[in-house]
Amino acid sequence: MLSSLDPASSAFLNGLDLIQRRAQTAQTQLTTGLKINQVSDDPGQIPSLFQTQSELARVQSTTSNLNNVKAEVDAGQSALQSAVSLLEQAQSLGVQGETGFASADTRNQIANQLGTILQQMVAIANTTEGGRYIFSGDSDQTPPYTIDLTKTNPVSAYAGSAATRQVESPDGTSFAVSKSGQEIFDSTDPTTNVFVTINNMRNALLNNDQAAIDTAIPDMKSAGSYLNQQLAFYGVTQDQVNSGLNTGANMTTQLQTRLSGIQDADATQAIMESQSAQVQMQAALSSWSQIPRKSLFDYLG
Repeated sequence: MLSSLDPASSAFLNGLDLIQRRAQTAQTQLTTGLKINQVSDDPGQIPSLFQTQSELARVQSTTSNLNNVKAEVDAGQSALQSAVSLLEQAQSLGVQGETGFASADTRNQIANQLGTILQQMVAIANTTEGGRYIFSGDSDQTPPYTIDLTKTNPVSAYAGSAATRQVESPDGTSFAVSKSGQEIFDSTDPTTNVFVTINNMRNALLNNDQAAIDTAIPDMKSAGSYLNQQLAFYGVTQDQVNSGLNTGANMTTQLQTRLSGIQDADATQAIMESQSAQVQMQAALSSWSQIPRKSLFDYLG
């Protein structure tokens, strides 16, 4: 039967265990770089630690999404700038064809140029970025339009869907990131429908129809104003994306600083704690070894 330890031995071993734990904690902090490696290291800081980690993950996720969206929004803005320029060319050609000095042959040539512009406009409406048709709404794997200049209405019906997608900014706000090709190029109002107004001018010139040409001129101007409004939407969205990215960068820095304050170990302090524990361990062992331990039998002759 094993006898229990005497009080002095028990106290010595308990003290030795505490010193060893301090040394182990210091060594773990030096190895991991963290002062909280398990819940028992600092229970009071655990809720703050988890909350900060969760918030940092959310901000990093939304910032990553914004970076993905930025390429799409930039592509949309660039595409619509090209579309506005094309429509201005179409308007200029229409004015050339409107003059009474333009012959039927001249008007026919201008109509052919407008046909080319219409094809280019459809190509812009079919712009892709990252493997997605950015003007097809939520059906981004489907090209929104096709064109066949041999038809009276050469541009097909819109094949996409509504654009309902929104993106969240790190500050918690959300905003729309795109418009559908139907909203931009294919308005239900024929006087602001980009495809219709170009094609109406084209047909009027092909038919050498002065009245139709005169009607098409103001409609193309209306379509130009409308298209510029759509371009403005993408400019505003670009600003929102860039603002969100800046907010995300600032919040990430703040949260990383907060997280560092909660969980990062002080290397200098950990080294000093480790050295102190080693010194105390050696001193304790040395002191214990010098304590006399004689039994009754040591005094019997």
